[in-house]
Amino acid sequence: MKIHEYQAKQILSQYGVQIPHGEVVETPAKAREAVERIGRRVVLKAQIHAGGRGKGGGIKLADSPQEAESLAEKMIGMTLVTPQTGPQGRLVKRLLVEEAQDIAKELYLGIVIDRARECAVVMASTEGGVEIEKVAAEHPELIFKEWVNPATGLAGFQARKLAFELGLAGETHKQAVKFISSLFKAFQMSDASLAEINPLIITRAGAVLALDAKMNFDDNAVPRHPEIQAMRDLNEEELLEVEASKYNLNYIKLDGNVGCMVNGAGLAMATMDIIKYSGGMPANFLDVGGGVTEEAVMNAFKILVADKDVKAALINIFGGIVRCDLIANGIVKAAKELSTQIPIVVRLEGTNVDLGKRILQDSGLAFTPAVGMKDAAEKVVALAK
Repeated sequence: MKIHEYQAKQILSQYGVQIPHGEVVETPAKAREAVERIGRRVVLKAQIHAGGRGKGGGIKLADSPQEAESLAEKMIGMTLVTPQTGPQGRLVKRLLVEEAQDIAKELYLGIVIDRARECAVVMASTEGGVEIEKVAAEHPELIFKEWVNPATGLAGFQARKLAFELGLAGETHKQAVKFISSLFKAFQMSDASLAEINPLIITRAGAVLALDAKMNFDDNAVPRHPEIQAMRDLNEEELLEVEASKYNLNYIKLDGNVGCMVNGAGLAMATMDIIKYSGGMPANFLDVGGGVTEEAVMNAFKILVADKDVKAALINIFGGIVRCDLIANGIVKAAKELSTQIPIVVRLEGTNVDLGKRILQDSGLAFTPAVGMKDAAEKVVALAK
């Protein structure tokens, strides 16, 4: 689960992370009022779930309440296109109006889960304000890392070491140590999967502040944090992904035209690979789960064919826990209910496979049967073309 910058800063500030003073507004008039209260130069920042906002015109400076109101009129309601939104962009519904800072240094600080080492890793770099992926590719020596023992948490010496590696000294070093420790506490206590400050700034007065903030959370842990769950903005998510989440289906929209419905994440990944190998491009990742029900199959099928980009669909099911006849009944009911014209290739294997194939054959619907994954992939790619 992702949240907006202003929401991440609200959470971080609760754990002692220092942030600039700011207010969230949804109208130009409120932007003007916010600047009047702040009483100094401000930055207007579009709140969408994507980076690169400045490149698309989503970050503007204002020197007066009147200028802020004028800029807000143009920004609120605009479709902001950034390198991370894709060409369709995102609708801007609110702005963060924040006091501008006198910046001396821009740094980077982030925390993610290192799954290979099974622990969190704190990363810092002197190259702040730019994409960390670019720094990692071109100058990996400029990224400093400290892996955190989950039993003991971030040790004081680790925070001090990172602050030294960032080239900080004196009072600024002390502030940075506290900042790093506070960020890790927020990351740990909120069950985050990502906490990123880019840039982490040092002002000319020596203050250490989170100029930007990004947080993602473990979906499996979000129910433990109702205050965070309430921050979910469905307007920032793919409509089909939101619909799938209602039925506990694992669905991710992709850029291709071959729809996939599979049971089991491993089989789903293999199915996507073989579609690509056969010259096609998957339109989605859709895992209905090992213990899927007939109702779940119907809901998954509806989501699959609702994607306007899907030109053909592959249903690839291995009946281990689930029976193939149950899957077949769900597919037939959904196809009849929706009257879809999309070509559908079905590959069934496992428990009650013969009964499942017979149900599909006797349905009167034009399903294309397949024997094996290679045959299924080749058929669906040909139909999609």
